[in-house]
Amino acid sequence: MSKVKSQLGLAQRAGKLATGDEIVLKAIRNKQARLVIVAADASDNTKKKFRDKCKSYGVPLTIGFTRTELGESIGKLQRVVLAVTDDGFATMMTNGLKTMSEVEYIEQTREH
Repeated sequence: MSKVKSQLGLAQRAGKLATGDEIVLKAIRNKQARLVIVAADASDNTKKKFRDKCKSYGVPLTIGFTRTELGESIGKLQRVVLAVTDDGFATMMTNGLKTMSEVEYIEQTREH
C-alpha cells in the first residue's frame, strides 16, 4: 500500500476526512477542505464539477487512485471523492502525491 493511502487511513481515524459528493462540496464551500482527492475512475462530470469548485475556492485537487483503492484506504466501501480537512495531513499527502505515477492530475492552487 502506498504511503499516501496509509496517510488517508490515519486521517480517517483522526476524523480529518470528509467523504461523499455533498459533504465534500460543503467542506469546500465552508473553506474546511485543504486537499480534495477524486478517483481516477470517477465520471467526467464528477471530475469537472470538483475541478471547477476547487479552482474557484482555491483548494488543491488531485485526481488519482481508483474508487476501490480510496475506499479501502479508509476502511470503507468504494469512495469517489475525499476531502482532507487538516493542514498537516494535506501537506504530507501533497508531498507524497507529487512523486506517484498513479496520480494523473494535481492542481496546486491555494488561496491562504
